[in-house]
Amino acid sequence: MVIYGVYIVSKSGGLIFNLDHNVPKIEAERTFSYPLEINLEYEPKKVSVVFGQKDGINVGHVLVSVNGIVANGSVLEDGRDVKEIIESKENYPLTLKFSRPKMTTNEKIFLASMFYPLFAIASQLSPEPKSSGIEVLEADTFRLHCFQTLTGVKFMVVAECLQMGMDVLLKRIYELYADFVLKNPFYSLEMPIRCELFDTNLQALLEQVEKGGIASI
Repeated sequence: MVIYGVYIVSKSGGLIFNLDHNVPKIEAERTFSYPLEINLEYEPKKVSVVFGQKDGINVGHVLVSVNGIVANGSVLEDGRDVKEIIESKENYPLTLKFSRPKMTTNEKIFLASMFYPLFAIASQLSPEPKSSGIEVLEADTFRLHCFQTLTGVKFMVVAECLQMGMDVLLKRIYELYADFVLKNPFYSLEMPIRCELFDTNLQALLEQVEKGGIASI
C-alpha cells in the first residue's frame, strides 16, 4: 500500500495544503564518453536535460552528481564549475547521475488551479443533475482520488493504482481537518494550512493505512 501525497484545494480553487508522503525517487546513473550524447541547459540552480534520452535519463531530469560528487545547481560540492567539467574533453569518461526534479510549490499551486476547472467541467458534462464531479482520475502509474465537501473544499489523495478504500481515507482526512484546522481560532478560511497538530495526525494516519490497510482506521 503506497500513498504518494495529499492535497487540499479551497472552494475558490487555491492550494491550501500539500504533503509529499511517499514520492518515489527516480535516479539514473551512466558513464558517458566525449562528446556528450544529451544536451544540457546550465542554470544557477540546476543543470537539466533539454534534448535526448538514454538509459532512463529523460528530458527534464536534473543533474545530481558528477563522478560521485554532489552537484548543487551548476557548482559541485568541491567548488568546481559543472559546465567547465562537462565541456572539457580531458575529463572524460564522466559518470553523471540524473534524477527527476522535485515539484516546486509554485508548480503545485498551478496544477491545483488547473484541477479546479476540470472538476467544474466534469460536473457540467454529467447527463444527470447535481453530479459529484471528478471522484477518481486514473493513469497507468497512479490514481487521484477526490472528495468534495458541502462547502466546496476538495481533498485529494494520490496513491498507487491498486490502493482500495480511498474514499474512507479521504473522509478521515476531512475529520482531521475539521478537528484540528477549522477549530483552530487562529486559522482563516481560504488561507494556507499551517497547523502542527493537523500535520502530525495526518502523517500518523497515512502511516497507519500503509502498514495495516484501510480496515485499521
